[in-house]
Amino acid sequence: MTSSPNAETAAQTLERLTRLVPDFPEPGILFRDLSPVFADGDALRLVVDELVAPFRGSFDVIAGVEARGFVLAAAAALAEGCGILMIRKPGKLPGDVLTESYDLEYGSASLEVHPDQLLAGTRVLLLDDVLATGGTLTAAVTLVTRAGWTVAGIAVLVELQSLGGAALLPGVHSIQKV
Repeated sequence: MTSSPNAETAAQTLERLTRLVPDFPEPGILFRDLSPVFADGDALRLVVDELVAPFRGSFDVIAGVEARGFVLAAAAALAEGCGILMIRKPGKLPGDVLTESYDLEYGSASLEVHPDQLLAGTRVLLLDDVLATGGTLTAAVTLVTRAGWTVAGIAVLVELQSLGGAALLPGVHSIQKV
């Protein structure tokens, strides 16, 4: 079943299609499953357009943070006619990588990029699904900067306001704030 993007906003579409899963991946966490949004072609088009709109014309490539950020970045890059930068979990990229560790709402992790994948000064738009504590996107910003690229903007589908991640990332564009 597809949604009607003309009948509702991107925020309303997210509200309608996001599946809430309590106690996943561990007790006390309310997981926001965006799979139904990604599975609906009209909804995906609507949210991707809303993510990119404030930054259109100001970026050269779109970066997605593993794993759901890849879906958003690939769809946005295709729509915008540009390339994609994948910010990966450790052990997924061969050769020389830059690594940045960070804390999650429920643990810790690291991200990696190939530092020679893009030219110095390339303008990178960072996309991800959910902004919680800000650790993941802060690490992604650090990686982009360490690689010699420029952060053109940051956009997310959902911002969990109670966790304060937006305070670490001024100017982040969020479609839905909960």
